[in-house]
Amino acid sequence: MIGGQGVAVVSRFAPSPTGRLHLGHALSAIRAHDLARAPSAGRFLLRIEDIDEGRCRPDHVAAILDDLTWLGLEWDGLVFQSKRRALYAEALARLQARGLVYPCFCTRAGIAASSAAPHGTAPVYPGTCRALSPAERTARAHEPHGWRLDMTAAVAITGPLAWHDATAGHITADPAAQGDVVLARKDAGTSYHLAVTIDDAAQGVTDVVRGVDLFAATHIHRLLQALLGLPPPRYHHHRLLTDA
Repeated sequence: MIGGQGVAVVSRFAPSPTGRLHLGHALSAIRAHDLARAPSAGRFLLRIEDIDEGRCRPDHVAAILDDLTWLGLEWDGLVFQSKRRALYAEALARLQARGLVYPCFCTRAGIAASSAAPHGTAPVYPGTCRALSPAERTARAHEPHGWRLDMTAAVAITGPLAWHDATAGHITADPAAQGDVVLARKDAGTSYHLAVTIDDAAQGVTDVVRGVDLFAATHIHRLLQALLGLPPPRYHHHRLLTDA
């Protein structure tokens, strides 16, 4: 039980099978596992985030399962994101129906070339395709495209939002700082932001344990939760392993 609410913890570990696990992954997995196991009999779920079919491999999945078993971790459920695409498509359709997303035909190279972001910093999308007229979008509908969130419209609907981090405390959400993020990639039909938000809610995850490198992403996830009427979990962002 946690927070005196009588609710058992449901945590998860969600690796992408694009390579072998490293020590940082092991730290996240152990912390998520232990949070669910003590003091209450909670649930620890394993989710393989394999939507990037070009980089994900079955042998990496097998290696991840072997490594987690070697660490002595036992999970109470296993799902693959590649089998859950219908859930992501339904959520995207809901946002499309509300006019909160728009098709984006830009390439990464084009976005980088048009951005004034400092070296080493991910560029904020300049909104190129947001300015396309309905006629222009229809004319280009046959071209490969992803879908971006109209951040200005989304924030106007939700109003101020906040979330709680176990270490940092009360956080005022600032999703607008990241611009019009991608919710569906050209090659995958969804994105990390959309898929993880949908999965955490669908699986009843109460506590998300992950590295502080994903702290900024939580601002986006909190916004999507509000737009889709999903409950926000508690967040536990731990420090990264940078040396011995």
